[in-house]
Amino acid sequence: MSQSPPTRPLTWLEPGEPFPPVETAWGPQDPAPGLLAAGGVLDVPTLVNAYSRGIFPWYSAGQPILWWSTDPRMVLEPQSFRLHHSLRKSLKKLLREGRLDIRFDHDFDRVIRACAQSPRRGQDGTWILPAMVQAYTKLHQAGIAHSVETWIDGELAGGLYAVNLGAMVFGESMFARRTDASKMALAALVAFCRHNGLPLIDCQQETSHLASMGGRPIPRAEFQEHVRRATRHAAPSWRFAPLYWRTVLEDGATT
Repeated sequence: MSQSPPTRPLTWLEPGEPFPPVETAWGPQDPAPGLLAAGGVLDVPTLVNAYSRGIFPWYSAGQPILWWSTDPRMVLEPQSFRLHHSLRKSLKKLLREGRLDIRFDHDFDRVIRACAQSPRRGQDGTWILPAMVQAYTKLHQAGIAHSVETWIDGELAGGLYAVNLGAMVFGESMFARRTDASKMALAALVAFCRHNGLPLIDCQQETSHLASMGGRPIPRAEFQEHVRRATRHAAPSWRFAPLYWRTVLEDGATT
């Protein structure tokens, strides 16, 4: 009778200790594929170091900080984004009526807290714990984390937040209070990335929802190489102009 190979011991990080190589993350035969290390701290230098290596934190209440490097990695190439016909129609109508406003970094605190409170299918509770809110708020204050906000009729209807290092964008979480408001924020982020020549949005883990909008999994080694190249470039100025919509609304790729 064959037995599964033993799981490698998980690396425990002390504050300031470097991350182990991403190739040492747990594999498909282990209890948590993609898990790289535990412990450490959520300060700005550690988070910047993590993202620059394609590593992200994700853990639940009662757990230590857990660091991940999944293989494969889910990504969205802005040029491959698929804008569904119904969403295109809604966007055009709201824009024509002057009811939609996309704002970047207008109220990061409200966005990340709304993401933390948003229920997730198949999840009990949230991974955006108070310590995570505090950590990403400090990243925002350092100009590294950003919010993309969908305002409809003067009210915050949905949005997302992301991390940006150089030409690399790492999507984190979304929320919606009105139908398709989070998708509108994603479409705005794609339009911004297209306008500024940002070639990839990290989506971390594979979902059918992201796949329906053009996301796809790529091998971790390919993702790591892209991160290394992209983070060498200068970061764009995080402002949204209405003319950016042309890059997605006039695109012929719809479903």
